[in-house]
Amino acid sequence: MPAPDLLTLAADEGQLPVDLPEAVAVEPAPDVPPGFPFSTQLSLEPLIDYWHERERDPNPGVARLARTVCEEVRQHATCRDHLHTIEQLDDIQDLIDMLMLAVFPPAATTTAITGAIPPFQRRSFYYTSRFAEVMMGRDRTIKQPLNIDYATLERHMTQMAYLLILGREYGAEIPEAQSGLIFTVPDYSIGLYRHYGVNFDSSFVRVRVVGDKPELSPEQVQHLLHNRHRLELWYRLLPPERFALEGFNLLQLVDVTTQEILSELKYDLLERDVLQASDRLEQIQEKLRVLFARPALQLGIAAYDERKKAFVDFGRKINHSFLTKQMQSQGAVGGFRQLYARLLADRQPLVLEDVTTAPELPEDMRQQILQLGIRSAILALLPYGPDTVGLLELGSPEVGALDEFDMELVKQFVPLFAVAVKRNAEDLETRIQSVIKEKFTAIHPTMEWRFNDAARRLLAQHEDGNRSAEMEPIVFEDVYPLHGSCDIRGSSVARNEAVQADLIEHLTLAGRVLRKASEYQALPILDELKFYVTKNLRRLRQGIISGDEVSIYDSLRTQVEPLFEYLAQNIVDLRPTIAHYWQHIDPRLGILYNRRRAFEESVTRINDVVSEFLDQEEAKAQQMFPHYFQRFKTDGVEFNIYVGGSLVQDKPFDLIFLKNLRLWQLLVMVEITRRTHALKAELAVPLDTTQLILIHSQSLSIRFRQDERQFDVDGAYNIRYEIIKKRIDKATVLGTGERLTQPGYLALVYAQPREATEYVEYIDYLQDRNLLESDVEELELEELQGVKGLLALRVKVKL
Repeated sequence: MPAPDLLTLAADEGQLPVDLPEAVAVEPAPDVPPGFPFSTQLSLEPLIDYWHERERDPNPGVARLARTVCEEVRQHATCRDHLHTIEQLDDIQDLIDMLMLAVFPPAATTTAITGAIPPFQRRSFYYTSRFAEVMMGRDRTIKQPLNIDYATLERHMTQMAYLLILGREYGAEIPEAQSGLIFTVPDYSIGLYRHYGVNFDSSFVRVRVVGDKPELSPEQVQHLLHNRHRLELWYRLLPPERFALEGFNLLQLVDVTTQEILSELKYDLLERDVLQASDRLEQIQEKLRVLFARPALQLGIAAYDERKKAFVDFGRKINHSFLTKQMQSQGAVGGFRQLYARLLADRQPLVLEDVTTAPELPEDMRQQILQLGIRSAILALLPYGPDTVGLLELGSPEVGALDEFDMELVKQFVPLFAVAVKRNAEDLETRIQSVIKEKFTAIHPTMEWRFNDAARRLLAQHEDGNRSAEMEPIVFEDVYPLHGSCDIRGSSVARNEAVQADLIEHLTLAGRVLRKASEYQALPILDELKFYVTKNLRRLRQGIISGDEVSIYDSLRTQVEPLFEYLAQNIVDLRPTIAHYWQHIDPRLGILYNRRRAFEESVTRINDVVSEFLDQEEAKAQQMFPHYFQRFKTDGVEFNIYVGGSLVQDKPFDLIFLKNLRLWQLLVMVEITRRTHALKAELAVPLDTTQLILIHSQSLSIRFRQDERQFDVDGAYNIRYEIIKKRIDKATVLGTGERLTQPGYLALVYAQPREATEYVEYIDYLQDRNLLESDVEELELEELQGVKGLLALRVKVKL
């Protein structure tokens, strides 16, 4: 009879699900029917024949044992010929124990992970205690590995069976090799998983030809050996119905968790940007928990900058260290520096088996670590050549969970983390330099002369022996500023509404699963989670407050969704409801992200359209007169222009260029208003924009900030311009409280009435071109923080 599916998962009741890798699905090759194709039969005859041959063994002890076994076999005819069920062996268990001495040495029964199975089937009739612990489910069924699905297993089994047939029946030389399979199996005692290398020993499997034996030429045999993965070719040349497999396999497992985890860590840590994402570090932490068999192990990594002699982030606000982050925030910096200095001096990892009593710890450090819930720890420097690039932190809430015996493991993966930290630092530096070059030092060629002159003078001073000379200040005086902004109206409110709506939908979907689950299984935790969902839905419908998003998604991820995995495994009828839930969850972010995605895509679309248009027009403006230009994207786009004679070399400056740029700026802002209004109908979330120009008629100075690699206004008087620029977007009309900036309008803010005269002429010109409405509002503004007496013009754009 055909063999049933191999290694079906025996889902024992009461076992808790653990976080494990997903099964690897492999589609069957074309023209290959699914399932294991050969007829199989359990039989002890190959093993009985083995003992008959041992009766004449030169070793008298083996021969005596063989004669005893054969005598027992003669007295128990039920063990002969074909066995229809493994339960037939239960009545002759003593005889089976004697027969299995050939393949289950008594000295290895407590350590070996071995089970005997009918040829390529899913139940074991004899096994060691470790095999039972690792692989056995209910009714002597072998559990399905978590990383391999049925189709993949069946293909492996079919390939091994065909190689066995080719070797036994056609005399082909089959190299002895492992199956190449790795089983990932949950270890419920610690809530983690282990990896096991697998070998299928077919020494006690016989091949029986059914009917006429298919003929194969030597060339066809070699062709099959060189195409062992093309099963459709094997099916055609060796139809599976012509062969039957009788006897039993030995399924032998070897724990290769350490090798597999180290291999996976090497692969993970060599990837780019692995330290730039918190979810990737959580995956690495999970693998280290498996490696150490410590489900509560904490991993921390701190990057160290040798030039700054300080610990730094891995990127913008990315800190993976649970120690340095805590120290910096709670004032134990002195103790940490003392501890780090000791690590640098000893160049050896520090093992803290009991944080409470460890004499190496300064007292302030001890208290901070204990507040983190860590009772034992290992701290190891990450060396890269002669330098130290970081610190590896391992922590456990159990005293003695990390000790000196773990150091051999730590030494094996410390170099991998060092390479990852070094590579991250190099990549970060490359990106920083690229940004600096693109955003700050790639100034218009007409301005580079000033930097070149300063560099030449610095080199000359160095050559004259003044090695302490520094770069002279780069200051451009008497330049005129222009500022404009296109802001998205109500972006914060729209973002909060999107978050609120997504949270409500996410909780609603989760509540639907929980209510459905209660119909099938009564669990107190289901009632508690339903109450949690209902409570938060009621509160969210009234509004969202700071912290709701993080706390609710954290609860869903850590408490609700792990329960869904258990429910899906144990309640078949619930799977469609759970599948419907996951269909709405973003696979990359792990949360429901519909309305926020629509909002962010709308904001990005507006920013891209405005920025692209602005950059095109800016290139034309540079042709009028070279100038310094800055553009920033936030919830909208703003830009600054500085123009003046000191910015350029050998090119006279006239105020006519400034007038041209001011009119250009006004035309650009009108067109931005029109384009964003037209774009609104195409957006997933219809958003309005407001446009604002700050008029400043006085010249000022700008200085290149070496620390920030960008230009900024220079001098106390000129700072007032920056203050006004940062605050006018919230300006309101005096006496009415109405926001100055309105969708479809262009607002121009100024401090002195004479500053508006020039722009009134430009507005009159644009009205004549039918770009602006005829009415122009002259407004006084409410006092801003530190700024009062501002005036404004407001005119509606013809859309």
